[in-house]
Amino acid sequence: MRLLVVEDEAKTANFLAKGLGESGFAVDVALNGLDGRYFIEQQAYDLIILDVMLPGLNGWQLLQLIRQRGATPVLFLTAKDAIEDRVRGLELGADDYLLKPFAFAELLARVRTLLRRGPMREAESYSIADLEIDVLRRRVSRGGQRIALTNKEFALLHLLASRQGEVLSRTLIASQVWNLNFDSDTNMVEVAVRRLRSKVDDPYMPKLIHTVRGVGYQLEAPDDAR
Repeated sequence: MRLLVVEDEAKTANFLAKGLGESGFAVDVALNGLDGRYFIEQQAYDLIILDVMLPGLNGWQLLQLIRQRGATPVLFLTAKDAIEDRVRGLELGADDYLLKPFAFAELLARVRTLLRRGPMREAESYSIADLEIDVLRRRVSRGGQRIALTNKEFALLHLLASRQGEVLSRTLIASQVWNLNFDSDTNMVEVAVRRLRSKVDDPYMPKLIHTVRGVGYQLEAPDDAR
């Protein structure tokens, strides 16, 4: 199995490459975010170990690129121990989070656990009440009636459906749909949700797209419509 380590501390990167190599893995090492992006774009990996604070591109940006390309397991390995950083990494799609300093035995155990679990297979279709989403054909219908969506509207609906029942923050939606990182009061996400609602929710019952004030948005059918 081939792993990628993206870590700007050369001593740590070499330590990981040596230990993982001795454990039977083929390992590529990138010492900055730009090299990490190059490896990710050129090679398919079974698992990626990713630091957050990187020169060039940071770990958040690389994680978004990885998730745009597929479901490769990602283990964040970082000195940043703030709860909000861990939550952000998991929200953006990281599979596990290990803080420095770490014991190599624990890292190896987590790597093996993630590899046994493997990447999650993305659903090819979703059904929420009478809303039908065909991911492969990019078709949406509700109550048997086809609905035309723009590419961004489909991406937004797909994200909400893939995490059905979860409340997704505006920042998370912006990063996943528009590949943007921001903490601002822009109403871009609100406008997009409003347009999506006008097509897939407003003309129908029950309502499926819910606003959780001060938090974000959720796609969920009421219990009696499931």
